[in-house]
Amino acid sequence: MSGEMHVLANGLTVAVDPLPGAESVALGLYASVGSRSEPQWLGGLAHLVEHMVFKGAGGRDTRELAEVIEDVGGSLNAWTGRDQTVFHGRALARDLPLVAELIADLVRAPHFEAEHLEREKQVIMSELGEAKDAPDDLVHDYLFEAAFDGQPIGRPVLGSETTIRAVTQQDCRGWLEQQFVPSRLVLSASGKVDFDEVLNLAERLFGDIEPRNAPQIEPARFTGGVRNDARSFEQAHWCLAFSSLPAPHPHLPALGLFVQALGGGTSSRLFQELREERGLAYSIYAWNQAFADTGLVGIGCAAERRQAAESVQLAREVLAAVAEELTDAELNRARAQVEAGLLMGLETAQGRADQMARSIEVFGRILSLDELLNQIRGVTIKEAKTAGLALLEGPTAVASVGAKLALAA
Repeated sequence: MSGEMHVLANGLTVAVDPLPGAESVALGLYASVGSRSEPQWLGGLAHLVEHMVFKGAGGRDTRELAEVIEDVGGSLNAWTGRDQTVFHGRALARDLPLVAELIADLVRAPHFEAEHLEREKQVIMSELGEAKDAPDDLVHDYLFEAAFDGQPIGRPVLGSETTIRAVTQQDCRGWLEQQFVPSRLVLSASGKVDFDEVLNLAERLFGDIEPRNAPQIEPARFTGGVRNDARSFEQAHWCLAFSSLPAPHPHLPALGLFVQALGGGTSSRLFQELREERGLAYSIYAWNQAFADTGLVGIGCAAERRQAAESVQLAREVLAAVAEELTDAELNRARAQVEAGLLMGLETAQGRADQMARSIEVFGRILSLDELLNQIRGVTIKEAKTAGLALLEGPTAVASVGAKLALAA
């Protein structure tokens, strides 16, 4: 990966990384803002706005938006997280201008018609209802509530029925106007693409946005805590979280390899001990999530209700054991998995566009492939163990659906 970047006069960043042999292009507008920036009484606003812009933008209604991109065999989509909103499209290289224009219309000229807003609220209500009956998803929302008690980052991305009902057309318009400031935006492209073409499109479609200061985001603090939902489901789903590192942090690569060795695959210590040897879990995995000001390492599990408490305790013990006894073989396997995952991801235009945007968000520049690989290859076993041991020294959080669990004494 050898991307090129340029910052427009208003602060928007353009990033381009051609992919040899490609005939298509992936283009995305990455905004460093998500649900954690919402006021409490408008929870779910960011996600609702992401839905609403597709109901009509620029000179097209919702049907025309769908037809114009599919007429050229392309696609247009979006997603919202706690600290990021992304609008992205794929098409053949000749249709790059169309993709760019559509994305610009979505964020700069959405219609936000009252009738469509009320209809989309009902769609979100249905989504909220489905989420309540999806314990494997619901438990992750509960985990954030427990880990970041009473803070914006701990609230669910979807919001609640009460907060969704409260959203107005003006709230939707105000969200884009106030939060999508140029300094928070990265226009990232990869595939069969030319830097000058993307830069010219960025200047034409986004260059006239007035530069403004981004609203401040409330700093997050991992408090730890417990959140249980003891409703009866076929299985119990639980998550355990440990306070971790923000991005960027010099120890993050070591932590990433530790977490991969802990629960990143079927050969990991968690999977082998809880599922294969003890039969205490249907699924068991670990992950690391880093934000600009905080982070968490999580362990997730689906187990028999009667075995939930035992599986949580064993997971804690396995984490402590790996932090003390991580082997060279385990570290090297984790290193190979992470490195392969990176390289495979960069074989796609979308993967390259995503990687550049993330690199710019975290480091303020595009990290080269050599830099990314050296971060992985340079981790020692001592550094990985130290990163794991640090997890045991901070607060923890536990959440469950289908069982009643508690923090370790």
